[in-house]
Amino acid sequence: MSTATAELDAAGITARRLREDYLRCRGLHAHHGRTYYTATRVLPPERRPGIHALYGFARWVDDIVDEPAPGTTVEDRRSRLDRIDADLAAALSGAEPAEPVLRALAHTVRRYALPPEYFTAFMASMRMDLTETGYRDLAHLREYMYGSAAVIGLQVLPVLGTVAPREEAAPHAAALGEAFQLTNFLRDVAEDLGRGRVYLPADALDRHGVDRALLAHCADTRAPDPRVRRAVAELVQVNRDLYRLAEPGVAMLEPVARPCVATALRLYRAILDEIAAADFDVWSVRHRVSDTRKMAAAMPALARSLWARAVPRPRSSTP
Repeated sequence: MSTATAELDAAGITARRLREDYLRCRGLHAHHGRTYYTATRVLPPERRPGIHALYGFARWVDDIVDEPAPGTTVEDRRSRLDRIDADLAAALSGAEPAEPVLRALAHTVRRYALPPEYFTAFMASMRMDLTETGYRDLAHLREYMYGSAAVIGLQVLPVLGTVAPREEAAPHAAALGEAFQLTNFLRDVAEDLGRGRVYLPADALDRHGVDRALLAHCADTRAPDPRVRRAVAELVQVNRDLYRLAEPGVAMLEPVARPCVATALRLYRAILDEIAAADFDVWSVRHRVSDTRKMAAAMPALARSLWARAVPRPRSSTP
């Protein structure tokens, strides 16, 4: 029996088409979110399909925005997002959507009673990517990151389970979603610039004499500039502060879920360590955590998760 099949069996997902839908989401998660996907393998099998559905949906929509087919216009992508909004609203009202990813998502939303407004906020941020090319300051960027990242942390919280009241854990989960995304923004400056976007706050860049033209020069030459290094260093510190804000939330999760989130936090924060070790050069190499390091982090986490499963505790009943 494959791992994927065992996960679906453990979650009680038996309908053939729905199983295929979840497998589609699992594939999207594995392809696009390799660091967090590795951490998810530490979760008890019955909880993994819900995580795959949520991340698979997010990556599916993100690809529609960021990886359009040749000749696709902004209006084409906006119309596609409109159709997804309508299909998702219908699905959450009990209708059967045509898209596999939406069927798995709707099943997960019903199973864990997730608030629809989380998905409204997510879709609003995806629409921002169609028109926004930069952010004036961190507050402006966090408006975007609420829908694109913070709500992802809030969505997965009921799947992971908490031992503290969920409203106490929620700010930490939201901060972790933002921290993950800001790490991606710092790592992928050149890639985002190629799409016409700069996610690094303009005021932080201005403080160090950095403008879009300088960023484009660094991307073209694949060479860092001292001014850009200093701006990246400032934002790495902002990112570390977000991880510190998120970290207390790990202890608020159910014991079986803590190793997964602690592993993801450790691995993503390690990307910042790689950036700092390269003297904040984000141009000549795409910083990543090696597969060896991922497994070195995942194996002890798996042992902790197995131990926690052997000593079960009641799930929090707090909504």
